[in-house]
Amino acid sequence: MTWNPFKRKDQSAQDQYSSDSGPQTEGKGRPTPKRKVAEAQNLRPLVPKDRKASRKAAKARRRAREDAEYEAMRTGDIYHMPKSERLPWRIYIRDYVDARFNLLELIFPFMIVMLVVMFSVVALPPSVAVKVTTATTIILYVYLIAAIIDIWLAWRRLRVKLIDKFGERSVAKGMKSGSYMWQRAMTVRRWRVPKPRHDKRGHWPE
Repeated sequence: MTWNPFKRKDQSAQDQYSSDSGPQTEGKGRPTPKRKVAEAQNLRPLVPKDRKASRKAAKARRRAREDAEYEAMRTGDIYHMPKSERLPWRIYIRDYVDARFNLLELIFPFMIVMLVVMFSVVALPPSVAVKVTTATTIILYVYLIAAIIDIWLAWRRLRVKLIDKFGERSVAKGMKSGSYMWQRAMTVRRWRVPKPRHDKRGHWPE
């Protein structure tokens, strides 16, 4: 064993430093969690525990939103309608269709009247029944042809107005502006949804 004259001095200095510094602690007294562990603690499960209750709640929220949107369309509240109904060219289409008289909007009442007539001829003599049936069929076809020509001409005029005001985008295939106009024109005015913005015809959009 070799005697070291500096050993006691170094040891005493180290002991003094340890006693002066007091007990050593690390931060919060516990090790800092790793990043993966911290992220895992903050993550929520992608699949809820109660799937049935989650689906039921989502369905209820969707139904409430749809009811609110339908009520907005029924009352004419444009700010709470679905986004598709708030498009400026769709608003223009609705105003244009509502401003004019469309032969096509009488199609359902006209069909009901024709059916009543067709069933009523059963009680008539055969010769009269044939004449009534033939006349009814001719009237039906004449009306359908006239209504189709009327709405086709209206769409041609409206299409030009849409392009001038909103550009080609408003009449693009994906927008379905033509079918949107036809569907609205086929509906009786008081049954239309969204509700017409004016009570009477003649209010043409600018």
